[in-house]
Amino acid sequence: MMYTRHWAPTLLSLSGVAILAGAGATVEPPVAPDRAAYDKVVRAALDHLRLRGQAADGSFSAELGPGVTAVVITGALETGRVTPNEPWIAGGLKYLETFVKPDGGIYESRHDNYTTSVALMAFAAANKDGRYNTLIAGAQKFIKGLQWDESDGTSQDNPAYGGIGYDSKKRADLSNTQIAMEALVRSGIDSKDESLQKALRFLSQCQNLPSEHNRQEFALKASDDDRGGSIYTPVGKGESKAGESPGGGLRSYGSMSYAGLKSMIYAALDKKDPRVAAAVDWARRHWSVAENPGMGQVGVYYYYQTLAKALDVLGEDLFVDSKGVRHAWRVELFEELARRQRPDGSWVNPADRWYEGDANLVTGYVLMALSHLKPAPARAK
Repeated sequence: MMYTRHWAPTLLSLSGVAILAGAGATVEPPVAPDRAAYDKVVRAALDHLRLRGQAADGSFSAELGPGVTAVVITGALETGRVTPNEPWIAGGLKYLETFVKPDGGIYESRHDNYTTSVALMAFAAANKDGRYNTLIAGAQKFIKGLQWDESDGTSQDNPAYGGIGYDSKKRADLSNTQIAMEALVRSGIDSKDESLQKALRFLSQCQNLPSEHNRQEFALKASDDDRGGSIYTPVGKGESKAGESPGGGLRSYGSMSYAGLKSMIYAALDKKDPRVAAAVDWARRHWSVAENPGMGQVGVYYYYQTLAKALDVLGEDLFVDSKGVRHAWRVELFEELARRQRPDGSWVNPADRWYEGDANLVTGYVLMALSHLKPAPARAK
């Protein structure tokens, strides 16, 4: 389905009266999607998950681990269109509870941090009456315990310091660190908390920005095109899923660059800080809702939810790219997602990597993104 951009006509509405814009007048675009169109897309997605995606035990794509169920339940609750007491949501939460471990983690036998983090977001979103307080506290403690820091002998000059991997034995990476930070913030941890401030050191190590915060070789070799963006991990020789640049640096790419940006803001880094400013500049140079910059269609739905979260916390309703074009990013992203929605209400990525061939996971990602695109009177122009 296609939705036309709402700022194409030169017809304005002031106090309910439509007038024709005069020559040279600037027509401000709406900064949020049309409510009826938005509701239709969200409802179709929720209906697909409820009627066709869920197994009898409350799970979604259990063969991939409980993390998919956590993504779906989190995405659904964050839309505000369902409640924790609806049978299919309650069933998903009950299924996730079966994976709570004595150490506070919520996982199976893989992806301990990632699964715990997304499950923590699900339980935090469902915790309207305090029923999950103990579970939430346990999960927060577990996640903090996975962080590479002094407790395991990691010094502050180690690029892994402050980062988190899939579990306590895995190398730290930005994907795991950013989801852990988001889960901690969404479940009530203050942005000035020591764990988030330690993570900020790791975020700086992931950024293609040579400074007093990062003197690693890949940052020093960063091209002008990559400067300000982020890579997957700085540990060892560093790694970028987008590969190397011609000059021997590591390429920045969309999903990690927006993940880094939002995480800096979660850790209360000021927008005027050179690290945040450089990350925003990278985003302005690589603006796209058509692809995951640097990766094409690979990981594009993961990219969409990190982009939506990052721009939401950045607080710019109109995002200006490096060419000076102002983008009503909520509208543009919504229209792209609406165009990609399948007739059954789901989404799936034909460029199947990182499980994006699974409709439940990808539809959960999209609901997460859509929750940051909500039409609201304060955003309507």
